[in-house]
Amino acid sequence: MSLPLHFLRPTAQGFTVGLLLALAGCGVSSKPESASVSPPAQGALKTEALVHSEEAVLADATMAKRSTRPAPMAGYAPMSESAPAGYRDEQREQYHALADNPIHSVTESPVSTFSADVDTGAYANVRRLLNQGRLPPEGAVRLEEMVNYFPYDYALPTDDSPFGVTTELAPSPWNPHTRLLRIGIKASDRAVAELAPANLVFLVDVSGSMDRREGLPLVKSTLKLLVDQLREQDRVSLVVYAGDSRVVLEPTSGREKAKIRTAIEQLTAGGSTAGASGIELAYQMAQQAFTPKGINRILLATDGDFNVGISDFDSLKQMAVDKRKTGVSLTTLGFGVDNYNEHLMEQLADAGDGNYAYIDNLREARKVLVDQLGSTLAVVAKNVKLQVEFNPAQVSEYRLLGYENRALKREDFSNDKVDAGEIGAGHTVTALYEIVPKGEKGWLEPLRYGKSATDVSVNTEELAMLRVRYQLPEGGNSRLIERPIVGGSETKASDDLRFAAAVAAFSQQLKDGRYTGDFSLKDTEALARGARGDDRFGLRAEFVQLVALAQSLRIPTASHQQSNDQRIE
Repeated sequence: MSLPLHFLRPTAQGFTVGLLLALAGCGVSSKPESASVSPPAQGALKTEALVHSEEAVLADATMAKRSTRPAPMAGYAPMSESAPAGYRDEQREQYHALADNPIHSVTESPVSTFSADVDTGAYANVRRLLNQGRLPPEGAVRLEEMVNYFPYDYALPTDDSPFGVTTELAPSPWNPHTRLLRIGIKASDRAVAELAPANLVFLVDVSGSMDRREGLPLVKSTLKLLVDQLREQDRVSLVVYAGDSRVVLEPTSGREKAKIRTAIEQLTAGGSTAGASGIELAYQMAQQAFTPKGINRILLATDGDFNVGISDFDSLKQMAVDKRKTGVSLTTLGFGVDNYNEHLMEQLADAGDGNYAYIDNLREARKVLVDQLGSTLAVVAKNVKLQVEFNPAQVSEYRLLGYENRALKREDFSNDKVDAGEIGAGHTVTALYEIVPKGEKGWLEPLRYGKSATDVSVNTEELAMLRVRYQLPEGGNSRLIERPIVGGSETKASDDLRFAAAVAAFSQQLKDGRYTGDFSLKDTEALARGARGDDRFGLRAEFVQLVALAQSLRIPTASHQQSNDQRIE
């Protein structure tokens, strides 16, 4: 199902110097900082577009590490004894590992509150790592982003709310004593022609660490895909940064596509990375062409390896928090390998009221910036929060799968000053709870002096109450949707729920798998294979192949040898 990846051949001079530096054990970029925007040097080989398979690109991804400094991260665990030695030297990618959400007793803590999340970058990044022959570090696996990568058949809104709500309950495939509760939100889609005028700022990292096929060349091809979607009423600016930042293209109408493409094509990489100054300049350009009641957004394309100026995580995140108050949002598009700072990319987008995607090939670029352009740019609801109150007469325990860095306090739900996630046109949000029905064996030991559920006056037919709070894009007081979830008789799970369960199982298995027990990767593959349904874009079939690939990379353990085919039926 792979599409070819276009990239640009480096000049002969750059390749020769880079090779000599590599042989000398030096990791400094061979290009001067002033080389951020320039035409090809006279006598150098002309830049030409080539077509290579994704496999060829991935095979080259371990060559020529050109980042200017090492950075700490949680190191990769060894994959297998047969993995190439080169893969074990990738120690500079940065992730933030979070502990899984805890198990809650309903009688003690009946309410679960979290922010909506539409990011999908974790899945594309995990795919890239698996295709390179490496199991991902635990911090790279965020379950909600893995699940939300895939489209699902959810109900559209039937009233004046910006999205519809769907719920479903079915047995858990990995635990006979628990059930999976699926909550789905679906926003109405919008054609590109229906979007408000867009004021976009392309902010491109042209530092030395981007001087690789999966860096700047892929960024340029990605942005040119978006240029094809621009309309006359849209405006585009181009800002770049390396050792310093500069404006390459002033705000330009979308009808001048040739001019915009030429500005993008002239970009070259070299130098250190002053990312903070680039972000500040991009916000200035966004304010210069600010469009009231339009889409005002910065698209940051980088590997996140900032090493000049403000480079600490908290300061960069606070900058995005402060700047979003101006009405300009920040979307991050992650590129690159070896030194990729995924933690920064995901959190910057969150702080900047935007979304995060990782671009590992042109097919992913097309998915994010062509097929889902309305979702990427147009916000239909902001500060979207979900809250579930479980009925102790029906449910004894629960755990929320994923959303660890989106957790909110119970009192945050009704506080409009507490920031939460944005939902774009056509976006879907899926949340999964694993619950223990009353009377089933749970994870927790019973309390000797605990409060009995019979002391609580409730509607015993209701499993839980779902509340969704949101604000319209223009602001104002938040609005509330309430929906009771009724247990009733269980039927066979839909393909959507079974597939989402397979992705959730895979995400947990790539970490410690503490809650999936004897449910193996082989079981996950079978569950996903049987739940592909109408796989219009081949994304589910690709997932099945990734699970199979993970099986070949993982060293088997005794707990993962047994197959539980009976549970999958």
